[in-house]
Amino acid sequence: MTSDYVMYNDVYSIPSVARLTTRTFRYILPGSTHSYAFLPSKTSYSDPELLTKGTFFSIRTSWHLRRDIKISTQIQKGPGDDRPTALQIIEDEGLHGKLADKVMVVTGCTGGLGIETARAFCATGATVWITGRNIEKLEAVASELRKSSGDSSRVTALEMDQTSLASVRSAARTVLATSNKLNILVNNAAVMATPYELTVDGHESQWATDHLAHFLFTGLLLPKLLSSSTPDFPSRVVNVSSSSHRNGPPDFSDLDFTGGREYSPGKGYGQSKTANIWHANRLNRIYSGKGLHGISLNPGGIWTGLQKHVPSEQIEKWKADANLMKGTMTSAQGAATQVIAALGSEFRSTGGIYLENCRESVSAEEAGGDGGTLYGYKPWAFDPEGEATLWKVSSEIVRVQI
Repeated sequence: MTSDYVMYNDVYSIPSVARLTTRTFRYILPGSTHSYAFLPSKTSYSDPELLTKGTFFSIRTSWHLRRDIKISTQIQKGPGDDRPTALQIIEDEGLHGKLADKVMVVTGCTGGLGIETARAFCATGATVWITGRNIEKLEAVASELRKSSGDSSRVTALEMDQTSLASVRSAARTVLATSNKLNILVNNAAVMATPYELTVDGHESQWATDHLAHFLFTGLLLPKLLSSSTPDFPSRVVNVSSSSHRNGPPDFSDLDFTGGREYSPGKGYGQSKTANIWHANRLNRIYSGKGLHGISLNPGGIWTGLQKHVPSEQIEKWKADANLMKGTMTSAQGAATQVIAALGSEFRSTGGIYLENCRESVSAEEAGGDGGTLYGYKPWAFDPEGEATLWKVSSEIVRVQI
């Protein structure tokens, strides 16, 4: 029996993964990468009787259901490989045209991941708000999404400059005044490795754009997120973090590098990306009992405009790393993790977790091997004390008690 049920081309047999008995696990059926068996959690996967009772589904791709990070990193081939796209997640979840009564917001939609995430949301029939700093570019994206979705009334472009807390407040007011509900919020907008600059509010630009703006925006939209939640469709906040959270946690003694700490673009980006994880964790800790969940994720290595401030010599160094390049993907593939975090049935009532490659990640030490460069979280990613401090400090900065 064990030879008949193996995971991805005989890489692992069932007994070799029997230790994974605390979570739902899925197996690729022999002879086909288009089907999988759903097996209940907290059971013995070596039980032949159990295997015959699995419920089978037909799907286009099963890559995102493979649960071992060492396997998944070994089979990566680079952009356009068999890892799913955001639209494939919608197909796999059976959500095409099924969410016409839902409202979703995605920040940072003038390029890359934001566009592909919004495109997938549009495919569900939901009402989708997209935000961006450049309203002309944003309107062009909205126009393209309207054409591709075939419904001009379901995509709204919302100007929001995340270097200005006043602009964030204005955008939140518009959503609250216009929409009768809000089910999904994806905090996707980001800048990376920018030269040192303070925003109009006096905050380091990465810290302001990547964390503070999202913290304020989420906080102002909380009443709508909470009131829109239902038992069969809990509201979700998805924070797009990065493997660069591994550069370090926030330094609360000098968050804006104005008190003597030497500015490092990598450290600035790293603390903002750790803050994304902490924000989602803390939000889930506070509000999961009220039907609102927070999830964070690393979308993976994707070449977008995000890297425009990274020195060319660093870019060349990355491109010379064969293992690193195998892990890179298209924007549509990177957005898949954002979409499954927002709409995946597996995570519907789950939060306080960090996803990579469309599944819950492991520690960087456990990822190891080929995945050690891009994947896995550092110990400080889950720090209740740090999360609580971040929440308190951020609330004081944006002057909103959340």
